[in-house]
Amino acid sequence: MSWKVADAVDYKGFPADRLKTGGWVPAALVLGIEVCERLSTMGIAVNLVTYLVGVMHLPSSTSANVVTDFMGTSFLLCLLGGFLADSFLGRYKTIAIFSIIQTLGTGALAIATKLPQLRPPPCRASASHTCQPANGFQMGILYVALYLIALGTGGLKSSVSGFGTDQFDEKDEKEKAQMSYFFNRFFFFISIGTLTAVTVLVYLQDEVGRSWSYGICSVAMLVAILIFLSGTKRYRYKKSLGSPIVQIFQVIIAAINKRKMELPYSVELLYEDTPEAQRIHHTDQFHFLDKAAIVAEGDFGIDGVSAPNPLKLCSVTRVEEVKMMVGLLPIWATTIIFWTTYAQMITFSVEQASTMERTIGGFLIPAGSLTVFFVAAILITLAVYDRLIMPVWKKWNGKPGFTNLQRIAIGLVLSTFGMAAAALAEKKRLAVARASGSAVTATTTLPISVFFLIPQFFLVGAGEAFIYTGQLDFFITQSPKGMKTMSTGLFLTTLSLGFFVSSFLVSVVKRVTGGGNDGQGWLADNINHGRLDCFYGLLAVLGIINFVVYLVCAVWYKPRNPKPALQMETIADGSSAENKC
Repeated sequence: MSWKVADAVDYKGFPADRLKTGGWVPAALVLGIEVCERLSTMGIAVNLVTYLVGVMHLPSSTSANVVTDFMGTSFLLCLLGGFLADSFLGRYKTIAIFSIIQTLGTGALAIATKLPQLRPPPCRASASHTCQPANGFQMGILYVALYLIALGTGGLKSSVSGFGTDQFDEKDEKEKAQMSYFFNRFFFFISIGTLTAVTVLVYLQDEVGRSWSYGICSVAMLVAILIFLSGTKRYRYKKSLGSPIVQIFQVIIAAINKRKMELPYSVELLYEDTPEAQRIHHTDQFHFLDKAAIVAEGDFGIDGVSAPNPLKLCSVTRVEEVKMMVGLLPIWATTIIFWTTYAQMITFSVEQASTMERTIGGFLIPAGSLTVFFVAAILITLAVYDRLIMPVWKKWNGKPGFTNLQRIAIGLVLSTFGMAAAALAEKKRLAVARASGSAVTATTTLPISVFFLIPQFFLVGAGEAFIYTGQLDFFITQSPKGMKTMSTGLFLTTLSLGFFVSSFLVSVVKRVTGGGNDGQGWLADNINHGRLDCFYGLLAVLGIINFVVYLVCAVWYKPRNPKPALQMETIADGSSAENKC
């Protein structure tokens, strides 16, 4: 019965037919959803700060926090989407439901930016240049639209890539090769969506109208949903194995309940019911969690032979899986600061660009489109690493490339240099602003080229190419087999927390430095009157401190169960990397 796929079913619940379900065509139907998600999320994020400052008349720091909170929530909600997909809905229903939610969000945003009643009146053309900020109702409607999009994004991100890979059988060599091709196309389509967002979509927002731009996103997502649903009979569906979050809490609760018990003198006395081939050997780290595997009276119920209560007794393998996840946390914590740096590229850096000379041959480059250099840096770095650095590195020491921890370290270093470059560029821009006189407003175009900002975009973009692939490799290869979705969610929370840390830092700096510069401080309502260069310098210093802590954590971490590494070229061209130790 080789035509059956062992761990998958069709839309009727019968064993999936290899000839009638799955493969590249159904997987391709999922890609449209991902393109539209990238188009909507990035098209909104990279240019939202200019709308909040220029149209809603919000202060610079407040606008930056609105953007970072929106992006942080989007990535944080990936955990909710993953939990619902693993425990209740399955990936297919999760994608269908949350894509509809995002469509509603972009439609609501199109309405919010179209109706004049939902934005404040234009600034008065007077000497004082007074501007009335948006009121609570207007901001409330905007927030509803943004967070509907964030909810949709969170649900989609947690399931799209997984459902695409569900269409291939890893036990079949032909389909395994097709899966590699799918990952290649998946990353390519993400890049296409992002590039379209920061170029075409941003241009439409500035020159045609934001409501038209967001309306196009809604229609595009609606078409993608219909295409996705058209493949219902062709998809393969994997059975849910339950949420790893529940399993982790079971171990923690069992360990807490037995916190006063003494561990046995021999590991052999701890409970283990996992088949021999799937067992994870006991380690000496985090001894407290071992107490969850101590056999005590009442663990097996009244008859003494039934399955144990998972809240009272867990196997050694289950405990070791939780230990593996706990061991990832120090590296997880020290990568958050990178995404705080990344957040500046779509907030303050875009606001910087909006005040600088952006004309080339009569064509005005939209401020939000400067992030195209960021995307270009990622693609160039991937190509250089694959074609130049890796061959040299392999010839020198015999290894196929940098380890995941080395790539993360390189990303952290590059982001720190990126903030230093940003501080220098802002110092130059402020000097030009002061030389232009006190009449300079937040919308005044200064006589300084926007291309002074390229180094900071390029350095942070190159850093993302290293740290993103390094984190993805680390969290996938160093996590238990049954917790891959959980570990991917853990990786995405570093992005989420990075944005939230950015919001927190902005609020703290605004409060602490607000006593100077006429009460404006470093992050003034008009960035031409503030000291954004000092804020960038602060981030560079925090990056240095974080890097030292990261090195300590990287030395402390002990890799377990070495597996094939996901090198950067695996994402760039779909090729397989050699095994590493």
